Amino acid sequence: MWPFNRKGPSGFSASSTAEEVTQGIDGTGLTAIVTGALSGIGNETARVFALRGVHVVMGVRNVASGNNVKEEIMKEVPSAKVDVMELDLSSMASVRRFASDFHSSGLPLNILINNAGVMVSPLTLSKDNIELHFATNHLGHFLLTNLLLETMKSTACESKNEGRIVNVASEAHQRSYPEGIRFDRINDKSGYGSWQAYGQSKLANILHANELNRRLKEEGVDITVNSLHPGVIGTNILRNHSFLNGIVLSLGKYVFKNVQQGAATTCYVALHPQVKGVGGEYFADSNLAEPTSQAKDMELTKKLWEFSMSLIG
Repeated sequence: MWPFNRKGPSGFSASSTAEEVTQGIDGTGLTAIVTGALSGIGNETARVFALRGVHVVMGVRNVASGNNVKEEIMKEVPSAKVDVMELDLSSMASVRRFASDFHSSGLPLNILINNAGVMVSPLTLSKDNIELHFATNHLGHFLLTNLLLETMKSTACESKNEGRIVNVASEAHQRSYPEGIRFDRINDKSGYGSWQAYGQSKLANILHANELNRRLKEEGVDITVNSLHPGVIGTNILRNHSFLNGIVLSLGKYVFKNVQQGAATTCYVALHPQVKGVGGEYFADSNLAEPTSQAKDMELTKKLWEFSMSLIG
């Protein structure tokens, strides 16, 4: 029934699952942080990482629910190494606590999956008075990555293993403003559109990945940064729009990817040997893809970086 079985150069397609794209890969000795691992593709990413021997640190808003997810993973993979840590990406204070607690753990860090996000939420400001999509989807991950970068650098140097940072974006960035990101209207109530706000935050994910990869490459650091579109997936991310969410959950299995297929590109970019040395790229369906011209706008990238740095202080 799935209509997208045509394989790309990687040997995988839109119908490939996370388990299929990581088949035969041994992640023993690697440590990964996965944000938003309570449900959806974040949950599946954490499960498949654990299945492949990766030590998984789940960054979640609800620790009790996170422990339930951990138990489910441990039932399937008794030898799995899974930790649960509290993380609310919409709060810079929470992001800083998470990073501090992670540093205190003494764990290395090979892989960072910036996955958590909110989608088409009504206009809401975060605890830091920043529009929720931008605060959660981009700024929280921007700060988190910044705070964990030195640990990733030292891990890459000491382990001789390439570090990988993966930003889960989407094709929604095509729905943002024509000029890309309206920095002067992030918190503007007039003319607010939830799809536009979501699209801006997803475009920011791509631009962040591109610029960080450029900087790390210039620095000679063995860490790659990429972004990806997981595909249109039947999950509960549209919970703020009950009617749309009901349609997605009811008809999704006939039209959209399932969660196992949705997590495939994340797992592919994070673990597959084919991606070694590849950075600053955009992926879809476990293959290289072409983003919009906005996602390659160097001037916009520079403005976003400076704007984000000013917000995180």
